[in-house]
Amino acid sequence: MQTASRVTLSCDGEIIRNPLADPQAAYGEAQEAILSDAGLAQARAAITAWPGYATTPLHRLEGLAREAGVAALHYKDEGPRFGLGSFKALGGAYAVAQLLRREIAARRGGEMPAMEEILRGDHRDVVREITVCCATDGNHGRSVAWGAQTFGCNCVIFIHATVSEGRKTAIEAYGAEVRRTTGNYDDSVREAQHTAEREGWFVVSDTSYPGYTEIPKDVMQGYELMAAEADAALAEPPTHILLQTGVGGMAAAVAAYFKRRYGAARPKIILADPVNSACWAETIRAGVPTAVHGDLDTLMAGLACGEISINAWEVLRESCDAVVTVSDADAIALMTALAAPTSGDTPIVAGESAVAGLAALFTLMRSEEDRAALELGPDARVLVFGTEADTDPALYQQLVGRSAAQVLQVT
Repeated sequence: MQTASRVTLSCDGEIIRNPLADPQAAYGEAQEAILSDAGLAQARAAITAWPGYATTPLHRLEGLAREAGVAALHYKDEGPRFGLGSFKALGGAYAVAQLLRREIAARRGGEMPAMEEILRGDHRDVVREITVCCATDGNHGRSVAWGAQTFGCNCVIFIHATVSEGRKTAIEAYGAEVRRTTGNYDDSVREAQHTAEREGWFVVSDTSYPGYTEIPKDVMQGYELMAAEADAALAEPPTHILLQTGVGGMAAAVAAYFKRRYGAARPKIILADPVNSACWAETIRAGVPTAVHGDLDTLMAGLACGEISINAWEVLRESCDAVVTVSDADAIALMTALAAPTSGDTPIVAGESAVAGLAALFTLMRSEEDRAALELGPDARVLVFGTEADTDPALYQQLVGRSAAQVLQVT
């Protein structure tokens, strides 16, 4: 029998099972064209060569596993990634590097240069003429800005009305020009695209849409590295993976990796959407990509997206088993539980967008019908990805009541 949990969630969460889910579905040519083993090998070779690369921690949370009523719960902590505070360091910066390699080859003629040549500045004359840009809720823009600074090109980042000043300042610290737009995230995506077309810049986006799919593949391919790291660190493969969505690029990257690795025996893939920007919930409900509108206001700023990525849909259409919606209050509850564990677990600094997968797990454990349908029982081995640390330190301290240093007892 499941024990009482100290994690108290709101009753706002909705669980939507995917009628299109099919573990037997092949990982076919359309999916391979987006994410592949060859692409992962290329991304791994490039990213592991960057200064500061290190595998991020995988924490076993035995206390929270007992509270959730599962056999094992592992949390892949992306907070330390390249000092940027989130998994996004793997995607945006890698896409910048790949874009520069292609442009150098096109302008000089010949093959794409090695990553080491760009890091040494061998092609500085070409690189410094290139400007990359993107729209962001914060973390992707930070990664693109860091990549631009690291590799030597120019960078302009577009943020929408509700992105915090703390996140704006963090992006500017990497030398990017930051422009605030009116409207929501999806409006800022369109503004970035229009400006890039007018100025001759290159959009490095983590979302894909008709006419723009190639660069987001590089972003997603970089994300796969964290899935491979987690898989290598686990003694047994997970039975269930719960993934926060946003546009869906990260979730699709993780799902793609485990589908290729385990085939029909893949883990169950469960998505987590903020209640106020539940574009994946509405998409799975409708069975076709479906946008949600409005200000998309949520504390989980990195997930405040109203339109899904079409690349992600191609992967997740049959590989996603369910979607759970998560409220801001649920996110705060899990941030606090990770920061102040009472059952021997390692204290973890988890930002607002990091915990939606965990909140979805505890929401699911309240529903016997959905647990049974998803085979989420006492033998389940659950993997979640903590996609950010305190990327807005002031907001983190306000929500949790302590700073990251206090949580980690760093002096």
